[in-house]
Amino acid sequence: MKLLEGKTALVTGASKGIGRKIAEKFAEHGANVAFTYLSSVEKGEALERELQTNGTNIKGYRSDASKFEEADKLINDIVADFGTIDIVVNNAGITKDGLLLRMTEEQWDDVLDVNLKSVFNVTKAASRIMMKNRKGVFINMSSVVGVQGNAGQANYAASKAGIIGFSKSVAKELGSRNIRTNVIAPGFIRTEMTDVLDPKVVEGWEQNIPLKRAGETEDVANACLFLASDLASYINGQVLSVCGGML
Repeated sequence: MKLLEGKTALVTGASKGIGRKIAEKFAEHGANVAFTYLSSVEKGEALERELQTNGTNIKGYRSDASKFEEADKLINDIVADFGTIDIVVNNAGITKDGLLLRMTEEQWDDVLDVNLKSVFNVTKAASRIMMKNRKGVFINMSSVVGVQGNAGQANYAASKAGIIGFSKSVAKELGSRNIRTNVIAPGFIRTEMTDVLDPKVVEGWEQNIPLKRAGETEDVANACLFLASDLASYINGQVLSVCGGML
């Protein structure tokens, strides 16, 4: 059974990692998928070609969601190309780690802009369409770090905690229009970024996870698919941790 048949979804930051797997999973389940990328142009174009083999409408957009005007244009372009928008996954994010005393203003601003302001920008623009339709789904990607904090990641933790507060507020504002807003908080997930880490370091982290393994991008994508589908039609304003029991 295809859970998203006929739906149009936007996934931001989908050229690699978790975002890419979410876009793949949505297309596999019958969704028309719009996705964004910024620096990874070749990967974005390759993903567009790959997803088109599923037989649904697919289009990638080079867009910086941290800029208000670009996010607004993105949503308008998607509606022009696809006709509407039913699901938004705010996944775009970066890290610029450093201890507080060494963290620069630029490191703070860059992470807050990409991780948190982008969620505001895209949600505000897309909510206008969903309110007219009187239906829609927002899924915002936080992190276990946004729940429990992490030394050396004050900027990242603040941005991811902000996503949780923002999402819970939006869930209350838009719920009466049949628009659901939820959060996914991944734990330690294997991606291209973790593949370059020392295996001994990874093993040490895994031993602190009750399930004794890192998560896969598929684990997060499956949770995202559930929240996007009608199976989750009465779930709103919640944080779903995909962390193997870390929290």
